[in-house]
Amino acid sequence: MPAAFFGHGNPMNALEVNRYTSAWRAFGASVPRPRAILVVSAHWYINATAVTAMPAPRTIHDFYGFPQELFDVQYPAPGLPGLVEEISDTVHPTWIGADVDSWGIDHGTWSVLTHAFPDASIPVLQMSINADKPLDYHLDLGARLAPLREAGVLIITSGNIVHNLGGMDWARTDDGYDWAKRFNEDAKERLLTDPTELAALDAHRDWDLAVPTPDHFIPSLYLAGLAGAAGSTDTAVLVDGYSYGSLSMTAYTLGMDCPRSAGAGGSSRPPAGLPPDGSNI
Repeated sequence: MPAAFFGHGNPMNALEVNRYTSAWRAFGASVPRPRAILVVSAHWYINATAVTAMPAPRTIHDFYGFPQELFDVQYPAPGLPGLVEEISDTVHPTWIGADVDSWGIDHGTWSVLTHAFPDASIPVLQMSINADKPLDYHLDLGARLAPLREAGVLIITSGNIVHNLGGMDWARTDDGYDWAKRFNEDAKERLLTDPTELAALDAHRDWDLAVPTPDHFIPSLYLAGLAGAAGSTDTAVLVDGYSYGSLSMTAYTLGMDCPRSAGAGGSSRPPAGLPPDGSNI
């Protein structure tokens, strides 16, 4: 079963057709139908490692200031509580908690899945990012998840390798600053050739600009861990690009040929009145 890392960016991608969302849709149409989808989303960043364990996870709209149309989006995928114990056994001795009522499906997940799997019929679980753990913990946990792929679980990690909300320029809808490109290209080279070295990017000269907070970078470590566990460099770029100067939108696949998509154009200009520092997302 393939795995994927997506740069989800602006929540408005859930409503748009551009080269990113078209690539996500092409990905979903190309992979074998999974038994379940496990998503590591940048937006569930807490002081524990947990997996959602409710039969009907709620759709979370974790942003403000966007059009009502975006708040009306629902992704009513079922959960699969019985899978939580299997995940826990797979990653043992790493401890995994079961979240039965506090989280659900956040926009880091549903903004991608509304395109990749629009019928919302496949069970979806989210795994939290433990904010108390070092980068190597997440790399190792990604590797420990690898057997789930053989059990029919599609693992998707959702974030942005470069994610600096304070540096965004809303006019740069399809461009990146030089420092963003340097960091993203270095990350790309590592993911494609030696993914276990991705965590060493914390020594990169552009780390502080590209990763002012680690929440959106860490999902890529789970993909790197999965790739390392596969013992190959079977990682490929699904779609590439930048949004608003300081966000990378590069998405990767693991274990599949990247499908072609017919989409064009990058992220659109956001609705008027949003904070210039991206504090609403």
